[in-house]
Parts: sequence; C-alpha cells; structure tokens
Amino acid sequence: MRLAAVADVHIGRDSRDRVRPAVAQLSAQADALLIAGDLTQHGDPEEARYLAEGLADVSIPMVAVLGNHDYHRDQQDAIRHIMEGVGVRVLENESVVLTIGGKRLGVAGAKGFGGGFAGACCSDFGEPEMKAFIRTTKRTAERLEQVLKTLDCDVRIALTHYAPIEGTLMGERLEIFPFLGSYLLGEAIDRGRCQLALHGHAHRGRERGVTPGGIPVRNVARPVIQHAYRVYVIDSTAVRPELLEVA
Repeated sequence: MRLAAVADVHIGRDSRDRVRPAVAQLSAQADALLIAGDLTQHGDPEEARYLAEGLADVSIPMVAVLGNHDYHRDQQDAIRHIMEGVGVRVLENESVVLTIGGKRLGVAGAKGFGGGFAGACCSDFGEPEMKAFIRTTKRTAERLEQVLKTLDCDVRIALTHYAPIEGTLMGERLEIFPFLGSYLLGEAIDRGRCQLALHGHAHRGRERGVTPGGIPVRNVARPVIQHAYRVYVIDSTAVRPELLEVA
C-alpha cells in the first residue's frame, strides 16, 4: 500500500491556486490520501471550498481529520460537509475501511488534543478549567483506542492532528509541548495495535518518531515534510504488515 499523507496545508484565499497543481500526479503515485488536520487557515468554510475545488479531480480515496485551525470559527461541521462533498471522508473518533489491492486498510481518525507528555503533563486536578482541558484529551484518547480496537482490517492507521509522542515535536519550544499533543494519544495508539500513526500540528518538529510500544509515528505537517505530500509504503502482504520506506 502506498499512502500519501500531509497536514497543515492551511488553505486560504492567497493559496487556493496551489492545490490542483500540487495533486496533479497524486492518483498515479498513491493508493489513498490521508490529511492530518488544519485544512484551512482560519476555519472559514470558503477556505474549505478552495481546498475541495483543488481535490475534486483526485480519483483515489481521501480521508481527513480536522485540526485546531478548522475549529477557529466554530464552522467545523460546515467544513466537514464541504470536504465530504468531493469525496473526502472526515473522521472524528470514527473509522473507515478501504479496500486496496485486495487488502483492507482501516483508518481511525480524531483531532486529538493537548495535555503534554510523561514528566511534564497536565493533570486532572485543581481548577475546573484545568480539569476540563485534560478530560477532553482523556475522552478523545479513549474513543480513539476503542475505534482502533474495533477495526476489522489488515492494516491499521491512526490519523490525528495533535501529536501522540514528543519525539516528533523536537525543534518546537519545550514550553508549548503541552499544547501540541499528549502521551494519552500515544498510549491509545499502542493499545490499538497500529502499523503507523500520522499527525501534524508541529510545524517546527521532525518527521520521524516511534511510540513507546514501537509503532512508527510520522509528523506530516507540510512545513516539516517540505512537499505537497509524502508517500509511505506499507507491506500489506506480510503476516505482520509494516512500514517499509519513505518514497
């Protein structure tokens, strides 16, 4: 399976014309496109329409989660509707199973949330605001794990916007790590037995990392991968499918 992935495309009025040329060869290069959030610059439905227009001719399956930018104007439902109008399946604590080359690719998707990582994380203690913050992360991590575990597929992918590990955040300021992701997402991914986890959000992070359980994690934020998308190859014919290479 050849999976194209990208995040943080941040399409706005000034970038609407870059989408169609960027994906002109996509259908010939990959079996599916996975977008790990921040489709828009300001969460404006008009920005989502620009992206949808650019993706309208893509003939491979497309799956996405929304990011924090897509929630900025509280129009996330409208953005989801627009993207699904051109065939992009948008997930929020949901999953989809695609058949590729006779094998089943399962994608569990959630925006995720912040909270931090072992030794420097928020806790469910103190003010109501702090409790609400970390409880949001706990809920989305628990739901992601449930969705992953119930997937009936040959290859299992976790797609989030927020980071599940701190390894792919290196390069960002340490002070903002709690706002970039949470170890709870990583624990959910480990227990969900994925072959690959994809995220975005960390523009100054690094591409490659691994969960404590050994699952490959890739930060596909466009500023990190420096391309319109990156293609990841998974050997779906093996007894235990695994990530082979980056093309």
